[in-house]
Amino acid sequence: MRKRVRNLAESLGAVLLLSRLLAVAPAAQQPSPGQVQSGQRLFAAQCGFCHGRDAMGGETGPDLTKSALVRDPSAGDKLRAVVRDGRVDKGMPAFRLTDADLTAVVAFIRDQRVKAESPGARRSVDVADLQTGDAQAGRRYFDGAGRCAECHSPSGDFAGLAKRLQGLQLLQRMLYPSNGRGATVVVNVPGGGTVRGALAYRDEFTIALTDDGGRYRSWPAGQVTFNVDNPLDAHAEQLGKYTDDDMHNVLAYLQTLR
Repeated sequence: MRKRVRNLAESLGAVLLLSRLLAVAPAAQQPSPGQVQSGQRLFAAQCGFCHGRDAMGGETGPDLTKSALVRDPSAGDKLRAVVRDGRVDKGMPAFRLTDADLTAVVAFIRDQRVKAESPGARRSVDVADLQTGDAQAGRRYFDGAGRCAECHSPSGDFAGLAKRLQGLQLLQRMLYPSNGRGATVVVNVPGGGTVRGALAYRDEFTIALTDDGGRYRSWPAGQVTFNVDNPLDAHAEQLGKYTDDDMHNVLAYLQTLR
């Protein structure tokens, strides 16, 4: 019995000692505003081309404010190593930064994480936000009022679409397509002939095309008549016609095209 009491007392003593040590341990040093501002400048210059100037995602780099390393306060050394050494296998180069610059960049990234998690500060869209549409209604709109089926086919150019694009990226491509079949033009030249080709240039003074043989040809716009066929014009016109329900319904339908 005495032995048990002694062991218990020793255990309690160890707990009390540990509690006192933790109580007096210095808190993690918070970066200064100047350090964060320095990190912001460095990040914009070195990392912004991939991850965006605000670290919330860019053309090729992910949103760093959602990174597990950034969210883990105990992973400072690992985060510094990633910034310094890069991830060459994933396309991220190594950066030659001083220790002070490296610390500043990490401070900026973590400051951005705090801002990103503040109420009302979220810039990105979660996939769940886009899952409110009716796929069947979207299909009817695709085949009918939206006239999407006049240019696109679920078994043709859109086959497997939902495997290539997901969530917000798919919605953005649907509303603001940046590539696809290019514009063509038919130019009625003086003398009664016509020339067809891919639209190469157009302004109020000039109309130009590249013909099937690869030859670039241009005319003063006021001296010829011409007709331009640009498939993307339909998307621009559709923006003024979509209702919120239409957009979500069509998106829901496109997400079924796997």
